[in-house]
Amino acid sequence: MISRVADHCFWFGRYLERAESTARVLHVTESLALDADLSPSQCWLPVIIVAGEKERFFAKFGESAAGEGEIVQRYMAWDDENFTSLKSSIAAARENARSIREVVSIEAWETTNELYLWINGPEAEEEYESHRYGFYLRIRRSIQLCLGLLRSTMLHDTPLDFIWLGVLLERVGQTARVLDVHHHAFSNLPTRHQVVETALWLSLLRACSGFEPFMKRQLGKVTGDAVASFLLLEPAFPRSIRFGVHASFERLCSIRPPGASSLPGGETLARLGELDDWLHHLTPDTLGADIHEPLTHVVDEIAAVCNGIARELIGFAPAQSQSQSQ
Repeated sequence: MISRVADHCFWFGRYLERAESTARVLHVTESLALDADLSPSQCWLPVIIVAGEKERFFAKFGESAAGEGEIVQRYMAWDDENFTSLKSSIAAARENARSIREVVSIEAWETTNELYLWINGPEAEEEYESHRYGFYLRIRRSIQLCLGLLRSTMLHDTPLDFIWLGVLLERVGQTARVLDVHHHAFSNLPTRHQVVETALWLSLLRACSGFEPFMKRQLGKVTGDAVASFLLLEPAFPRSIRFGVHASFERLCSIRPPGASSLPGGETLARLGELDDWLHHLTPDTLGADIHEPLTHVVDEIAAVCNGIARELIGFAPAQSQSQSQ
């Protein structure tokens, strides 16, 4: 498979997952702002930080705007200058899919294109203004449909491997950033009523689509440590960091088999394997209460793996990769 196709496949998966995650975080945060005993900035600033847009957002709107839910939501939903906004991510996903129409199934392409046309038409703006929950839900369900169609209508060969590798690595990075930012923010709040505290941790689970799986695993009290351990280490939850890293490693192994010294990508494969092994041996007891350092390690390693894929397998230097500009 030529490098151009591999690059578009990889980024098609990343942008799909990024848009779905952003829509979910915005929806959960909007509910949190209405129900939780938090200041506006405590609710909305983490959204900007998770997206990596803090500096650009402050430069454009000022620090005080981080407490304005409508400004944050419009920036994260519609802003063309924000490469992580829903509109920008969906446009980038569609452009990457258009560039590889020869490998993407017609069903997946139509779903992606329909979402792109919808969000650039008047109906999306009307739904955003009148039914914000429905706006975010439509984006999430359209992307989830596309992800399902990719796995059920495409050949399970190298193009799908690159698409799903992009999905998984983006998912790991999103979960790690959401968990790090929100766990830190919630853990440093003044002592609150147990009901309010529980609601905060449950909102973090919902931001990662982990509410029901967590409740099936943890039948007791909902605590910050239990939520963090679940989202970081649960091997059976598809959005946990441990699951995502292991699945990414297996997917990369199918692209670049271990032991094939003549093939490029050995350094990146070894790095991802080391991260997978590190997470496999990490336990709630060794994790401790301060999860910032291990989560930072995960985010840094995932970024290094993505750059390694661009450099070793796709054939682009990191400075040329979409990850640097978008």
